[in-house]
Amino acid sequence: MNIEQLRADTPAVAQLIHFNNAGAALMPAPVIETMTRHIQLEASLGGYEAAGQQSAELENVYAAIGRLINAGADEIAVIENATRAWDMAFYSLPLQSGDVVLTSTTEYAGNYIPYLQLKQQRGIEIRVIPNDEHGQVSLSALKDMLADDRIALISLPVIATNGGPVQPIEQIGALARAAGVLFLLDACQGVGQMPIDVQKIGCHMLAATSRKYLRGPRGMGFLYVERSLCQSLEPAFLDLHAASLLTSDAYKIRADARRFENWECNVAAKLGLGAAVEYALAQGIEPMWQRIQQLASYMRQRLAQIPGVTVRDQGIEQSGIVTFTHRNSSAEQVQAFLAGQTKRINVSTSTLRSTLLDMQQRDLLEVNRASIHAYNTEAEIDTMITALRLLP
Repeated sequence: MNIEQLRADTPAVAQLIHFNNAGAALMPAPVIETMTRHIQLEASLGGYEAAGQQSAELENVYAAIGRLINAGADEIAVIENATRAWDMAFYSLPLQSGDVVLTSTTEYAGNYIPYLQLKQQRGIEIRVIPNDEHGQVSLSALKDMLADDRIALISLPVIATNGGPVQPIEQIGALARAAGVLFLLDACQGVGQMPIDVQKIGCHMLAATSRKYLRGPRGMGFLYVERSLCQSLEPAFLDLHAASLLTSDAYKIRADARRFENWECNVAAKLGLGAAVEYALAQGIEPMWQRIQQLASYMRQRLAQIPGVTVRDQGIEQSGIVTFTHRNSSAEQVQAFLAGQTKRINVSTSTLRSTLLDMQQRDLLEVNRASIHAYNTEAEIDTMITALRLLP
């Protein structure tokens, strides 16, 4: 990989060290330029007219995402964020009383809350797949659980927001397919960081965001729905983009995954998402994944050498999200201390609130999260380690 070019495309690295890529990564220059150019076009031509002039480029966004995850353009919906994309898939499922949803201990609270809502509203049941000795989903336990014919859905994140393992998603997908159970994958921390191939994974639905490892703008995400499933799902919300009004008594939902979209969107951000996908593909997802893992491993080794610091990551395969605690300082104190360095160092915090099941199981209230991207360097990691050694 051309690291110098990656950093040249990311001007902010001259002023700060950004280890918050699992929150919102720094956008590369082509993304910024694409969005700025469109906003200027809207200002000079008008919003509708600018969008019309960019119609071919907007169509290309779907094709680019399809190449990124090995899906058809007709299986992609571009939605205002990953939360709403996930919601549109989940709430379209005809889950009913007695149906069981399987999830992992690493599930994000924003996804778990909808499970509880449908438990209250429709009487579904939620079961958590036990972990194996490495802290990831136990495949043997999952296989046993799938023997129950009431299992209707497996839904979990490939990587938790508070770190943890990279889940064995291809094996999970194979078990889901064999059992005839739907598989909804939250790939927010995966897309852009690691290779994601929906054909290999076998998931039926996948939701992802623009702003994290994909390095696109905030306020944009996408949803994949397998072609054979798409037309059997009726979205919870419809409008004149998702459907057509045929008569005063009839409407028709469009056939492709755009039935999960709505008419209004941030066109500049949508084009920015497309530019981010094209940029990631040009760099190569596999080389970036290898570099991210190497840098994360180096950071874990260096953190383990600091007295009072404990690395909290689990799993056979680990990601670029590195989590740790400091014996004498809270996560917020560590975050503020690093942000106050001469060259600002951005890390984040993850609390019990966002990953309740996992944090309770591991007896943790909070962790610091330093999330690495391919444009980061070992020298930046060394700078963070030097700063952390100054904490009492």
